[in-house]
Amino acid sequence: MKKQFNLKVLLILSLGHLVVDIYQGALPATLPFIKDKLGLSYALTGMILLAANMASSILQPVFGYFSDRKVMPILLPMGLLAAGIGFSLIMLPAHFALVLFLVVISGLGVASYHPEGYKTAHFFTGERSATGMSFFSVGGNLGFAIGPILALAIIEYLGFSSLPLIVVPSIFCTAIILAYRGTIALPVVSHAEAMKKTERRTSVASYVALSMIIFIVIMRSWTQIGLVTYIPFYYINYLKGSPLFAGKLVFVFLVCGAAGTLIGAPLADRWGHRFFVRLSMLLSTVTLPLVFLPIVQNSILLFFVLGMQGMFLILTFSVTIVMAQKLLPNKLGIASGLLVGLAIGTGGIGVTLLGLVADHFGVPAALRSIMIIPLMGFIASLFLRYEE
Repeated sequence: MKKQFNLKVLLILSLGHLVVDIYQGALPATLPFIKDKLGLSYALTGMILLAANMASSILQPVFGYFSDRKVMPILLPMGLLAAGIGFSLIMLPAHFALVLFLVVISGLGVASYHPEGYKTAHFFTGERSATGMSFFSVGGNLGFAIGPILALAIIEYLGFSSLPLIVVPSIFCTAIILAYRGTIALPVVSHAEAMKKTERRTSVASYVALSMIIFIVIMRSWTQIGLVTYIPFYYINYLKGSPLFAGKLVFVFLVCGAAGTLIGAPLADRWGHRFFVRLSMLLSTVTLPLVFLPIVQNSILLFFVLGMQGMFLILTFSVTIVMAQKLLPNKLGIASGLLVGLAIGTGGIGVTLLGLVADHFGVPAALRSIMIIPLMGFIASLFLRYEE
């Protein structure tokens, strides 16, 4: 079916994306407080993030599979509520297992929203797919950026016990999604009916290209989540600095990534998706070592360099999703779940490995070990075969 560009629906879906990713983005920033409260090691603290990523990301292809088999718009409001309620209560338990349980509940909410959201947004992006998808994707990027600064602001000014206030955005956005549920679900239903009348096989070459894209996104995600997780540890635990300052660094990094999503998509539609993926990974590889220069770490330049790194790294966020959807046009939910869920979520496994490095060699060593990761993504992009 022909896609029509609908900015209003994309912005509503993007708002939901922003809110659900507030809770996903806020978790790394709250880990130092959970670690101190429960007396955890860095490795056990990393396991909390791993559990969150397993629930919120690794399981997304499962939700995508069921979304492809049956129209399930209810996943959007349900996901928003579960993500907000689960995260807002993590300050209550005094036991590690209960914290994991709440993190998983929040993660499942995130996992249910993303495949359905990207699948639904696909039908409102118009002909310039990456550009249209960027309007939806940027909501998630902004949510990741707002999450740490919002959670740390609540903790800084009201105390850790006031964290439940962060549930308010999820309740508000759920009401908006429910109010427009008919308009949002209409093209999804039409597409599902059309797919029942056609049968299209996916070629081996498409699966090979998809696997390569997934690997590149894993490298991108590992870099992003590693920096977002260990910047707070470095400035709060290692340098004994202000939690709010650490939150500002993470915010700049992520909000520039959100800007990169909007800036990169139109350029990718013009220059070619594969070329733009290669360019993004190359720029990320070159910029990251600058973060560790003493002249940068001890000046305002740190904000500028982290901002550039965030922008270069996330330039292709929407592009890689569109590439996956074009490779699997009859399995939009699975394609979205694989890219946004499995590939991005695997970055959480990388953070657990970084936790082991931090325990044995220190937080600075864990941060510096991230430098090689975008280089691996760039090398992989050179072997990517994809028809524009």
